Amino acid sequence: MDDQLIKILFVCTGNVCRSPMAEAIFKKKVKEAGYDDVMTASSAGTSGEHVGDPCDQRAVLTCRRRDVQLADHRARQITPEDFAEYDLILAMDWEVLTELQQRSPAQFRHKIQLMMRYANEFDEAIVPDPYFGVNEGFVQAFDYCSDACEGLIEFFEKRAKQLRAERVAAKK
Repeated sequence: MDDQLIKILFVCTGNVCRSPMAEAIFKKKVKEAGYDDVMTASSAGTSGEHVGDPCDQRAVLTCRRRDVQLADHRARQITPEDFAEYDLILAMDWEVLTELQQRSPAQFRHKIQLMMRYANEFDEAIVPDPYFGVNEGFVQAFDYCSDACEGLIEFFEKRAKQLRAERVAAKK
């Protein structure tokens, strides 16, 4: 794990809808906030069903309408190494949370949380899976992810500033 970088992993079931949307939203918001030198993110799925597949086109379209790029994403499955690599592993729903807790070595379980705990505007526990639904589900997922990503950046803002200060001090 890179101690000079805050690393977030967003996880859903197939890594073709919610978690790649969250990753793309987070990266855009981090860049806009000026923390892209100290915060980064990736995404994965608990299932291997969609490995190598692009995002669901409904997710791509929803993101494009909000000026968030998602087109180059390819689905991947979470690996055992991810539990050590990332500072925080955020599950989209209870099922994913349970599966992550079961797969994770005990010493890394504290990193696993529900993403929506960082939301400020929406009082929901999970980001519902829009995969088998209609377009409105993707809009809702985007809005939930966007809200939680803002809260996540606020949560890590102090640490991001510390990391930046440590880098400056190390260069002197």
